[in-house]
Amino acid sequence: MRIALVAFVLAWIFGPPKLRDAVPLLLVFLVALGLEVHFLVSALRGSARRIPDRAPQEVDRDRYGFERDPDDIVVVEAGGDEVWLAVSHDPELDLQDERRIEDERLEEAPRPFLAPLRRFVLGVGVTAALFGAIWFVESRTGWDSLAGETRARAVARYSAEASGVAEKPVSIRCDESRDYVGAVQHADGVAVVGGDLAILTPEICNDLYRLAFEHETIGSRTGRALAVLAHEAWHLRGVADEGTTECYAIQTGVQLGQRLGLTEDTARQLMRQQLIENELRGAASLDYRVPAECRDGGRLDLHPNDSHFP
Repeated sequence: MRIALVAFVLAWIFGPPKLRDAVPLLLVFLVALGLEVHFLVSALRGSARRIPDRAPQEVDRDRYGFERDPDDIVVVEAGGDEVWLAVSHDPELDLQDERRIEDERLEEAPRPFLAPLRRFVLGVGVTAALFGAIWFVESRTGWDSLAGETRARAVARYSAEASGVAEKPVSIRCDESRDYVGAVQHADGVAVVGGDLAILTPEICNDLYRLAFEHETIGSRTGRALAVLAHEAWHLRGVADEGTTECYAIQTGVQLGQRLGLTEDTARQLMRQQLIENELRGAASLDYRVPAECRDGGRLDLHPNDSHFP
C-alpha cells in the first residue's frame, strides 16, 4: 500500500492535469498518514508471535526416559547396535549458562515497541518529504508562483481577449481556491450563458500566461488553454449549446492564439489537434462533441468564404 501511494503521488505530479484537478493532493497525504497510524497501532496492539519449542516434548521424555532436555545426543555402538545417549552437564552450571544467555539476549534485543515506532517515524518522514517536495515545486512553477501584480496583468489580458470574442466587456478570473472549477466541477472553466464573468482553473491560466508572456508553447496543453478561454467567452456571448460552443471556440482559438503570440500555422495546427481530440473523447463528454456541421463550409463555419478550417 505504501508503494501504491508513492506511485499515485508520482502519477499526480507527472500525469494529466485532469488528475490533479479531480484529486486534491492533501487528501492523498491524509490517507498516507492514516495508513502509517494504522500500521503503528496494529503493531503495538499485536501479541508476540509464539516461538515453537523444538526440544523433546513430554511424550518424548516418557518414551525415551529423558528427565530433562539433553544438551547433546551422541550415537555409540554397543554389541553391534547403535545406541542414542543423552549427554548432560552439571545442572547448576547449565542453569547459570542459561541465565547468562537470556540476560545477554534481553540486553541485545530491542524493546517490542521500538521497531514499529521507528517504522512509523520513517513512514511519516517519507510522506512529509514528498509533500514538501511537491509544495516546493508547485510554489515555484505554477500559477501560484507568480507575483500578484503579474497575475493581475495576465488576468487583465485574458479579460480583454474574452471581451473581444464576447463582443462586450467581460471579466476572467482564475480560481486559485478551486471553489468553482477543477476538483469541484471537474471542468477547466465555467461561465453563465450571457453573463459577464468566466472562471478558469489555475492550470489553464498558467498555460495562457506561458504563451502570452513567456512565448512558450506546451503542445496540446497550449491548444487546450486557448480553446477553454474561447469556449467560456462564447458562453458569455450567449451561446448555450456545449457542442456548438466548442465548435466556435476551436475556430476562434486560431485568431486568439495569433494575438497571444503564435504563428497562424501553429495556431491552426493546435486547433486541428483540439478538433481531433474532441472526436476521440467519445461517450465521456457527449455534450461537448462538436456537431457534424462543424466543418469547412458547414452551418457552423464562422468563415464560410475561407477554405481553411478551423
